[in-house]
Amino acid sequence: MDYAKYSLATYRLYDDKADFDKKALGIAVGLTVGSWTELPEAARAQMQQHLGQVVSVDVHEGEASQRYADITIAYPDVNFSRDIPALLVTAFGKLSMDGKIKLIDLQPSADFLSAFPGPKFGLHGVRDLLGVHNRPLVMSIFKSVIGHDLAGLREQFLQQALGGVDLIKDDEILFENPLTPLEARVEACMDAAREAEQTTGQKLLYFTNLTGSTFQLKANAKRAIAAGANGLLFNVLAYGFDALAELASDPDINVPIAAHPSLAGAIYPSQYHGMSAALLLGKLMRIAGADLSLFPSPYGSVVMPKAENLAVKEALLTPSLPQAAAFPVPSAGIHPGLVPLILQDFGPDVVVNAGGGVHGHPLGAAAGGRAFRQAVDAVKQGVSLEEHGKQHEELRIAIERWGVRTS
Repeated sequence: MDYAKYSLATYRLYDDKADFDKKALGIAVGLTVGSWTELPEAARAQMQQHLGQVVSVDVHEGEASQRYADITIAYPDVNFSRDIPALLVTAFGKLSMDGKIKLIDLQPSADFLSAFPGPKFGLHGVRDLLGVHNRPLVMSIFKSVIGHDLAGLREQFLQQALGGVDLIKDDEILFENPLTPLEARVEACMDAAREAEQTTGQKLLYFTNLTGSTFQLKANAKRAIAAGANGLLFNVLAYGFDALAELASDPDINVPIAAHPSLAGAIYPSQYHGMSAALLLGKLMRIAGADLSLFPSPYGSVVMPKAENLAVKEALLTPSLPQAAAFPVPSAGIHPGLVPLILQDFGPDVVVNAGGGVHGHPLGAAAGGRAFRQAVDAVKQGVSLEEHGKQHEELRIAIERWGVRTS
């Protein structure tokens, strides 16, 4: 059957006794026309174009509670509008509450995907903005932001920028507040970026946290950009993929958007429920328009299994989607001693993202940033971190502080 006018959903359904073929048919009918065998012939002819189709049922027999099937259903595009909420509600709305079932993947049709321009800059566009094409990027995160005034925030930004990082992002919990209001925060940080550039010679993107009520997001984004912001951080899952798509497609919001994974832990980690990390933090983020997508690394303090990490990376980079590739940003618990492992697992098109690994450096945040850049240089040159650290104090001290991890 030709599924060109269908969008496909793949589920993993666990059940000790179920007839998976019957269950698949129930999903295909129940989430589309509602009933089929009871319909008279004339009604069937009319409803055929709206009927879901069972594409495949792949049963895996296992021990008790581990018997499952991967079921793929094709949903007619005619049934739903061209927005991600409509696709998600169609494919997994009430079904998400029907026992042990996890949405593994969505394969939207070419027609559906054509409604989404995707990342405005993407991986290559972000590199162009920075003028950096020959190495991984390094990102630093604000830490301890609540309760600081503008002077304190500016100094913290400046120290990070002096370390030679390429990107700096707000903490996702920094909301509009009287001490560091949006425009004043952007102006102070971008002024610090210009000061640091006089020393480092580097361009820098600052991802300011975009917050506020949903219907004010566009206005707030444009306020930030007017104040000089050259990047936006966005808590996508709190607001919804459609909010990201609206921001990314607005021609006046002409800066890269970094998607933060806040709330993702409520959706992807369960074996039996929710969505796969690759779909949630990879494919859907990219389709909706994220230029960078942050997700828990397999190495640090908030661990995602490596296989899932690499699946997220693949979803962000694969040429099988028409949208531009987006930067993978494995995060949490990253220190310079992990850089060889990150580049081994993710390749050169990755953002090395650190908070405590920068700010926790014994010589300060600027030294922390330099240690990361030195670690990246060591890997590029094919020398060990320990060897490179003999000529670079910041890296040597970072290794003494955190060690080097090789697996």
